[in-house]
Amino acid sequence: MSSIPHLHLLVLKERLFKVAIKLVAKHDLQHLKEFLISRQSDVPQETIQALAVVLRAEPSLNYTVVGRSFFHPSLGIQGELGDGIDYWRGYYQSLRLTQMGLSLNIDVSARAFYEPLLVTDFLAKHFRFNLSRHLSDQDHLKIKKALRGIKVELTHTECAKSYIVTGVSTQPVSQLMFTLDDKKTKTSVLQYFCEKYNIVLQYASLPALQAGSDSNPVYLPMEVCKIAAGQRYTKRLNERQVTNLLRATCQRPIERERSITGMVKHNDFSRVKLLREEFGIDVQEGLTTVDARVLPSPMLNYHETGRESREHPRMGQWNMINKKMVNGGRVSYWTCVNFSTRVNRDFPFQFCDELVHMCNSKGIDFNLDPLIPIHSAQPSQIDSALMDIHKQCAAKLKEIEPGKQLQLLIIILPDVTGSYGKIKRICETELGIVSQCCQPKQASKLSKQYLENLALKINVKAGGRNNVLTDAIQKRIPLVSDRPTIIFGADVTHPQPGEDYSPSIAAVVASMDWPEVTKYRGLVSAQAHREEIIQDLYKSVQDPQRGLVHGGMIREQLIAFRSATGHRPHRIIFYRDGVGEGQFSQVLLYEMDAIRKACLSLEANYLPPVTFVVVRKRHHTRLFPTDNQTDRSGNIQPGTVVDSKICHPTEFDFYLNSHAVTQGTSRPTHYHMLYDENNFTADLLQVLTNNLCYTYARCTRSVSIVPPAYYARLAAFRARYYIEGETSDCGSTGGVNRTEFRPLPLIKDNVKEVMFYC
Repeated sequence: MSSIPHLHLLVLKERLFKVAIKLVAKHDLQHLKEFLISRQSDVPQETIQALAVVLRAEPSLNYTVVGRSFFHPSLGIQGELGDGIDYWRGYYQSLRLTQMGLSLNIDVSARAFYEPLLVTDFLAKHFRFNLSRHLSDQDHLKIKKALRGIKVELTHTECAKSYIVTGVSTQPVSQLMFTLDDKKTKTSVLQYFCEKYNIVLQYASLPALQAGSDSNPVYLPMEVCKIAAGQRYTKRLNERQVTNLLRATCQRPIERERSITGMVKHNDFSRVKLLREEFGIDVQEGLTTVDARVLPSPMLNYHETGRESREHPRMGQWNMINKKMVNGGRVSYWTCVNFSTRVNRDFPFQFCDELVHMCNSKGIDFNLDPLIPIHSAQPSQIDSALMDIHKQCAAKLKEIEPGKQLQLLIIILPDVTGSYGKIKRICETELGIVSQCCQPKQASKLSKQYLENLALKINVKAGGRNNVLTDAIQKRIPLVSDRPTIIFGADVTHPQPGEDYSPSIAAVVASMDWPEVTKYRGLVSAQAHREEIIQDLYKSVQDPQRGLVHGGMIREQLIAFRSATGHRPHRIIFYRDGVGEGQFSQVLLYEMDAIRKACLSLEANYLPPVTFVVVRKRHHTRLFPTDNQTDRSGNIQPGTVVDSKICHPTEFDFYLNSHAVTQGTSRPTHYHMLYDENNFTADLLQVLTNNLCYTYARCTRSVSIVPPAYYARLAAFRARYYIEGETSDCGSTGGVNRTEFRPLPLIKDNVKEVMFYC
């Protein structure tokens, strides 16, 4: 061996540290007081942060800290999620500036934690490995990814020694050698443990855990290492774990309210000497009571040939009985492929017959006959099957109607999950096929509700509209109907923790119809790892031949809007999802500048007024009803809006609960207007936002966030599939250049012209 790895050293050495404490600043509470009575315009953010640190001091000593949340077995029932992962209960705590002054936002929370097991037991539970068999290279990569960053404790020594796992050895424990302290004698790990500790290692075929650096590694046999308790599991939960977590933590509003008040009493801020005696901070126990109003649901238009051409939803939901889509799309050329091996041979034909009948009954002009025969293929042959379908359809259309394309491919998915992303990537970026995927378990039931939901998705993929706001048809929406208005939705999704090589994905959707504002064209772009500001809103390059060449997603959407409507937008409304409060000013500054440049690149002095609204769903504000004005689940009613007391003291924001939930406690969406040149009043923006939530294409329910922001989120998640499998899990994360990324494969033009992400 060219280099000899080290085993752990058991000699505990005393280490001396010098700690320098330096006074950086003194926080003046007078500045905070003046701000709260509107004498100061600058938010005293540093003072608020200092007070937040004081409020967090004691729980930080007693509980496991995860961001702004605290977890501990004493804070509630624990449970297993499966595969070596548990859940712990705890609470979220944040100090906020509100119209009432300083407010403490507290909510109950639950997070996944590693079960404190021997590493070998964890691997057996997590991967269901037979640890006595030989592990493949792929198994090594899985183990390395699963264990990297975990803190482990040694079980075979009396002294408490712990390490952070940085990787695994390339060789099994049975082949590892190292040099003893005399620097001369070499011995094997197996022999060392047998002679030193009288331990016969049982899993000699497994690799060892690696701690330390690659240049100076420390190797630890897995079976003498235990995962330290209280470590948060940061990787993506699988479907079963998510289901278990939701089932364990789902609470009706009255139960959640009791849990929150119980958590406050458990922590009893009044007994914390640091708060009371040294800082004079008094925390009141009771929840705040706020005034709210319930916005009425809008009237919706459906096609006049249906028995019911209008709908006035109640409690955020309705149905398609006796209704037809307001504008049915046309599907002239379609076919179907079945990848399920569990359905019977005739099922795909029966399913397509029922689906086509449902689509036609709801107003879609759907050809009864497929372009090429419906057929089945093996799940292992997805690539070749899709390529073959594309070739056959292209050849057939060349004969009967040159220049046309397959408009819809109905796909019955394989029984085993995991193929959806691959299918969408091939269809949308390689072949230019708009597809509708169907789960075999759901499809086999042939339920009318399932077929109806598929018809809603198919219609917008075929260029149709499912419903339209009556006020939009009658041009009665203030600051939208009076002049051509484009509504944008934008979002950035980031890779899961631990995926150090994956880029972030930005998506921008924009309405392509006016005055209806229901059709949204989607664009996506990759950018640097965990970069929140959207980089490709506007861009320009200097070309030697053409000079300055303009581009970017905003510019492309503005051009597409003009092509679709015959008008350039006279007004822009921009809903931006996913921005944290600490990034408001940075995102606004960069992205507003990009919008301006995109407009000016089209025409000199073209600067339509912009309204920029941040949409936030990831917050911990919960609203509980104080009387009987609830929906059937005990939550506040759809349309409930709060814009006082708990909102920002100087800025324009509001909480809107636009949806109904079937279980658990609803979470209102927080809308924060950062910039407004269109002179929206609070009422006008709240009503517009609430009404748009009834135009979401995929269901007959009002949704929790405004549809353009929702669609942007869907488009960004879809684009994640385009790069899946291209990242590497090997190697350490220290040398990764996170600013480098591979561009996304381009979506075919015919696909991005429709709502392919629905």
